[in-house]
Amino acid sequence: MMKKSFQDYLPFIFLAVVAVIGIFIPTLPSYADAGKYSTADIAWILVASSLVFLMTPGLSFFYGGMVNRKNVISTMMQSFIATGLISIVWVVVGFSLAFGKSHGGLIGDPTTFFMFNNVGSGEPWSLAPTIPLLLFALFQMKFAIITPALVVGAVAERIRFTSYVLFMVLFSILVYAPIAHWTWHPDGILFKLGVLDFAGGTVVHISAGCAALAGAIVLKRRKDHIEKKELQPANIPFVLLGTGLLWFGWFGFNAGSALGANQLAATAFATTNTATAAAGLSWVFFDVVRGRKPSALGFCIGAVVGLVAITPAAGFVAIPQSIFIGFVAAIISNMMVHWKSKTSIDDTLDVFPCHGVGGMVGMLLTGVFATKAMNSAGNDGWFYGNFDLFKNQALGLFLVVAYSFAVSYGIFKLIDLFHPLRVTDDEESLGLDATQHNESYHPAMMTVDTEGDLKEEAEMAHS
Repeated sequence: MMKKSFQDYLPFIFLAVVAVIGIFIPTLPSYADAGKYSTADIAWILVASSLVFLMTPGLSFFYGGMVNRKNVISTMMQSFIATGLISIVWVVVGFSLAFGKSHGGLIGDPTTFFMFNNVGSGEPWSLAPTIPLLLFALFQMKFAIITPALVVGAVAERIRFTSYVLFMVLFSILVYAPIAHWTWHPDGILFKLGVLDFAGGTVVHISAGCAALAGAIVLKRRKDHIEKKELQPANIPFVLLGTGLLWFGWFGFNAGSALGANQLAATAFATTNTATAAAGLSWVFFDVVRGRKPSALGFCIGAVVGLVAITPAAGFVAIPQSIFIGFVAAIISNMMVHWKSKTSIDDTLDVFPCHGVGGMVGMLLTGVFATKAMNSAGNDGWFYGNFDLFKNQALGLFLVVAYSFAVSYGIFKLIDLFHPLRVTDDEESLGLDATQHNESYHPAMMTVDTEGDLKEEAEMAHS
């Protein structure tokens, strides 16, 4: 057996402590006045929560299909484990930090809903009065799960699994929860400023995109990237499957953010599909204009950019304008991917150009095309004569970019002081599937011997 350090025992110890604490949290009855709830709204948000949950496995396939064959499982696992990890963090303290009693509009009180205490028995959320607070908390949990999972794509093929697990926890607490509080809590600084973010342009995509850029910079370049090796994606059908699951799940992501079974949900559903379709086509057609062949990979990436860009605008803009949002976002992200390929930045799967920049485009265009005609709770944008909304969107965008990048950069650096972020050169060459998980997507089985040295045992499949 490989020698264990105290650090190896810490995750198990922390989980054990949380499990024991849970025994002593008092059990309170469910909120009694159920008559105020809408059964239709409850049914829809339950479905929407399930759809958003499906997005994280979809993301795993999306990312897993694009990396090298020796890193497929590790990349998928780094995303997929967020479903377990962030679920526990959210119950313990995440929901409180994001939606608890506000401290200066910056962060929620961690004791408000500690260990989900008072969630099942509490009054409904003020902006979702027709569904139980517990259901609102579970719906928001799915957003918290996928956000750190998005960052995986930028640091894939070279980050230690244990280091990334620690990053997810710290990112969820120090980056995601504060930005969610600023944006979606009625007392949050961005909410009071009038910033519109229907389903997570700032909270999810810009925060994850900027964290991805920070991670790529801290971890530096892969050996293959330095040597300018062009590695083929492991499995394009995985990418297609992942895109389909993301597109399907995103209807819950955006339409569910209406927080009810209503006309606004239908509008968000329609704008989401329309912008995504436009962006997928825009990416492929723009590739052709630039002299490339239309590709399945290109359509998939473009579609995801469209999903990202329409997210902040989904419930605030009309359907025709959503075509323009998807069309423009895909072109800008495509150009950013091309620009990034000329630099020394090794963002493995272009998370910043696609999620970060796509989210920024969506936030700014929300400030242009938002209209009260679609959502009376929103505002009119620059296109309708209100430049102030565009200005507020730009300010909110700047604050989230600066905060997410700076804090995420600090988190990566801090982790590296105590536990190496990056795998060794030998481990990178052999692949993270074998070295981090002792598993392999490739027919050649990769194992680690009892002395901790790496070896490869080829077991070729019969044709």
